[in-house]
Amino acid sequence: MMLRALLVVPACVLAFATFAAHAEKPLAPPTVAGAMLVSAEQVVELITAPLPPVLLDSRRREEFDKGHLEGAVHMHDTELTREKLARLAAAPERALLFYCNGERCLRSSNSARQAVAWGYRKVYWFRGGWQEWTDKHLPVAH
Repeated sequence: MMLRALLVVPACVLAFATFAAHAEKPLAPPTVAGAMLVSAEQVVELITAPLPPVLLDSRRREEFDKGHLEGAVHMHDTELTREKLARLAAAPERALLFYCNGERCLRSSNSARQAVAWGYRKVYWFRGGWQEWTDKHLPVAH
């Protein structure tokens, strides 16, 4: 009987931990200082402009591989370095657009904040990200 109780308790703890991990993730901040917040419609305008921004997808590689905005470069926030960003956009006036999974994803806000700290002056942040893009049935690349 004692062995059964010892097995049930860890299973309950594991189930609760799994539930808690998938419960509400924190919301991304409403703004990122120095970055311009944009909607899906504004992203469309930006990427169809004569000189579109560099699109940086801050999601995990497997998420990016399943689908992303056309022309986006995969750059997980933990992989972003000043040198890697400079290879994509050497000039600090080059426009950058960061996105990730949506309002409950902090990766793109972290990346946008870092780009601003490194002196980039045209930083766009698509807070709604992948969720907003796909909810609006906008085109995706694979």
